[in-house]
Amino acid sequence: MFSQGGLGTTTFSSNTTTATVNPMKDFEVVSPPEDSISALSFSPESISTNLLVAGSWDNCVRCWEVEQTGKTNPKSMQNIQAPVLDVAWYDDGTKVFIASCDKAARCWDLASNQVIQVAGHDAPIKTCHWIKANNYACLMTGSWDKTLKFWDLRSPNPIMTIQLPERCYCADVDYPMAVVGTAGRGLIIYQLEGKPQEFKRVDSPLKYQHRCVAIFRDKKKSPENPVGYALGSVEGRVAIQYVNPTNPKDNFTFKCHRSNGATGGYQDIYAVNDIAFHPVHGTLATVGSDGTFSFWDKDARTKLKPSEPMEQAITRCCFNHNGQIFAYSVSYDWAKGHEFNTVKKNHIFLRPCFDELKPRTAT
Repeated sequence: MFSQGGLGTTTFSSNTTTATVNPMKDFEVVSPPEDSISALSFSPESISTNLLVAGSWDNCVRCWEVEQTGKTNPKSMQNIQAPVLDVAWYDDGTKVFIASCDKAARCWDLASNQVIQVAGHDAPIKTCHWIKANNYACLMTGSWDKTLKFWDLRSPNPIMTIQLPERCYCADVDYPMAVVGTAGRGLIIYQLEGKPQEFKRVDSPLKYQHRCVAIFRDKKKSPENPVGYALGSVEGRVAIQYVNPTNPKDNFTFKCHRSNGATGGYQDIYAVNDIAFHPVHGTLATVGSDGTFSFWDKDARTKLKPSEPMEQAITRCCFNHNGQIFAYSVSYDWAKGHEFNTVKKNHIFLRPCFDELKPRTAT
């Protein structure tokens, strides 16, 4: 249980930041990155503490310990001399994988604070995921060199390379399934059991480029809870897709991260930057270029909670392992180009969220 007034409750003491910077009055992570935040991930349930890792365009990866009160303590930082595009945890919570623009992926051992290169591509590495399977364990990396590679950490060469139709833009893994989105609106599902192999290619349900993908985290996968994923695009829309829908109408899309325009009833449309599924309830969060987050129940097809807008875009989000804490990063996402990059402080906020994400439907 979290302590009273901490991350297990929905009431807070007053925060020192102003309402425009922190309109939701959430807990603020100390010593945030100095440039746009590109990756955010909580430690797995295999360790007793909540550790939060963030990667940034300032070439650094940072790690904080999150206390039950909402206080954050910086634990360590690594400068890898290149912008960080993704991070992933090793299954026992002792290591963090780092994908970066210098075409390398690295393994950061938190105990020794040592970093070694464990993967390489011919172009920047956009995604990394650790896969713990029944008969193997490996690191999966997706790159702008149009390949997906699988790595045994004991070998300098990949154990498998899969050619992609285009550059890897987003990916998610929930064994035994992986979903990869590429440039050109490509979408490929892989089955990971036995050995990784393509399951099927999917025609995109979205008209514009994919920005993020997240596999359902429903605990009980069954005919009543089939496997699927959510796909977000630059056009303020999310698609809910089942791998084997029992009814084609089970697949649907919905609009989000839009606001009424200044003239003529037109809507301002913003990119969906990230999607995260709640590990207990199976509901989801989306964050966008409009500087807001929203919580959704995909089964009831309804919005559970919207946020007030932040000063900048929300670039990434994640839940901790038991779904008590929602973390989201506020920083410039370059949607409007370099000329609009005003030098504002970046922020990572933590929100107690368990009750807010409870589904509307009966469980």
